[in-house]
Amino acid sequence: MDSSNLTTLPEEESSASENQQPPLSAFGSVPHRPATQSSLQKFAPLDWSVYFDREDDIRITDTDNVFHVYMAGTEGPVVFCLHGGGYSGLSFALAASKIKEKARVVAMDMRGHGKSSADNELDLSIETMCDDVLLVLKEMYGDSPPAIVLVGHSMGGSVAVHVAAKKSLPSLAGMVIVDVVEGTAMASLIHMQKILSSRMQHFSSIEKAIEWSVKGGSLRNVDSARVSIPTTLKYDDTKKCYTYRALLEGTEQYWRGWYEGLSEKFLSCPVPKLLLLAGTDRLDRALTIGQMQGKFQMVVVRHTGHAIQEDVPEEFATLILNFIARNRIGPHGVEIPGLPRRSQSQP
Repeated sequence: MDSSNLTTLPEEESSASENQQPPLSAFGSVPHRPATQSSLQKFAPLDWSVYFDREDDIRITDTDNVFHVYMAGTEGPVVFCLHGGGYSGLSFALAASKIKEKARVVAMDMRGHGKSSADNELDLSIETMCDDVLLVLKEMYGDSPPAIVLVGHSMGGSVAVHVAAKKSLPSLAGMVIVDVVEGTAMASLIHMQKILSSRMQHFSSIEKAIEWSVKGGSLRNVDSARVSIPTTLKYDDTKKCYTYRALLEGTEQYWRGWYEGLSEKFLSCPVPKLLLLAGTDRLDRALTIGQMQGKFQMVVVRHTGHAIQEDVPEEFATLILNFIARNRIGPHGVEIPGLPRRSQSQP
C-alpha cells in the first residue's frame, strides 16, 4: 500500500490504480453530456435517516460555533466518531446502522466540514479540534457523560488520540484508531498540496461527484458514497457547480501538528486501544514495539482502501462491537461480573 493512504483526504487513494479506472481526463472537467437515467439512479444520494436515527446541532455556549451530529441507538456506551479531513460524520453512516443494535453512535461534523459552522473554519489545529470535541461532549452530556469509545479515522484518529492524552474525559473507556500511523503520515505531508490540486475541483451535479469518488478509487462502496459524499460538497453560485465544502488547502500550517508525536501519545493512553489498518506496512518503530508488548490490539482489514468504515461497513461495525464486548465496556464503563457497577466520575 502506498503511504498516501494514510492521509486524511478522500481523493488521495493511490489504490485507485489497482482498479480499472478511466483516465483522469475523463473526470477532469465538468462533463458536457447529461448523465443517463441509469447513472443518475446508481449514484443518486441516499438520505442519512436510512442509517442514523436523528440529527442535531450542538451550540457551544458563549460562542457562535455550532457542531452538527448524527445519532443512532438508545443503549450501551457511546461510540463517538470523528471523521478524516475532507469527509463528514456521514462517513460512518452504514456502520452506524449496525453498531446501534448494541451501542449508541454519535458522529460529529468537524470544524469546517459538513453541516457544522464555526467562527474560524480554517483553524484545524489539533488543539482547536480537541477543544471542539470536548465542548460538544460537555454540551451533550453535562458533568455525567456515559462511557465513551472514541473512534477516529485519519485526521479524526489524531484528534481522538490527543483528546484521550489530555486525560480530561473521565468516562473514556476505549479508543479505536482507523488507518493512521505517525511515520507514514508525516512522510506523506510533502505531497498533500499536489494531491489536493490534482483532484477534480468542480462537479456539475452531486451524482457526478459520487460517481467520481467511486470510479476514482477514493471510496469503494457505492452506497456509502451515496450517503457521505453530498455533505462534503457545497454549491458555488458563481460557477454554477458543486465544489468541496472543506477548504483543506488553506490549513497546511496545521498538518504536521496532527501527526507529530502521535505514536507515543497513542501508546500512553491508559484505555483499551484498537488500531485498524488497511495494509500491513503501516507500523513505525514505536508502534511495532508497543504491539509486541501487548499495549494495543491491531487488525489489518483486507481488500479495503483508506476509508475502512465506508468500504467495508459491516466488517468495521463488527470489529467495533467485538472490541466493546471483549473489553466489557458497558454504558457506564468497564463492567466486571460479580462486582458492583463503577460509579460515574465527576469532573
